[in-house]
Amino acid sequence: MSDRRTLILQAATRLIARRGVRGLRVEELAAEAQVSTALIYYHFGDRAGLMRRTLEFISDRAERYTEPDASPESDPRAHLEQMLLLELQDVPAVVENSSAWGELRATAVFESDLREQLRNSTYEWVEYATELIRKAQEAGTVGAEVIAADSAERLTTLVEGLSERWLSGSTSLSRARELLRGALVSELRLPGE
Repeated sequence: MSDRRTLILQAATRLIARRGVRGLRVEELAAEAQVSTALIYYHFGDRAGLMRRTLEFISDRAERYTEPDASPESDPRAHLEQMLLLELQDVPAVVENSSAWGELRATAVFESDLREQLRNSTYEWVEYATELIRKAQEAGTVGAEVIAADSAERLTTLVEGLSERWLSGSTSLSRARELLRGALVSELRLPGE
């Protein structure tokens, strides 16, 4: 991706995080990214194209900052736990990404094109978590009776909700992380735990 496209997508993410999707104006984005509006239209075609690419940018960036130390092959359970907990960290890129994701999710209620793309991104995240749970079951670190897809969906949904509560000040970061750790233990328990 070109440096200018990256600058535009970074600026779009910042503005969406601060003002929401409806508050995003191409002229304001151009000023924030220090490019012309023509360049934005050149790279993204229209506002819908810009929104699609911004959502992809946010998803890609989240994949990078949630990459755990634990290998998904050697310790899939630890990998899953770290990946989910890394969504809850007080780092500017995470705060900005999570805020923008929430704004895009709220807007998707009214914009079907965005809804489909958001659904696809969410599906990929849930599928990856499901795969990790299944691998952990094979490794014997998650109970065989756990329904991997259901647990993955509950855990990723919880992360989104806890993130929203933490970012809005309804709960502290430490409490959000504590609740997520408890949910991981509850969802992934071995028989007899």
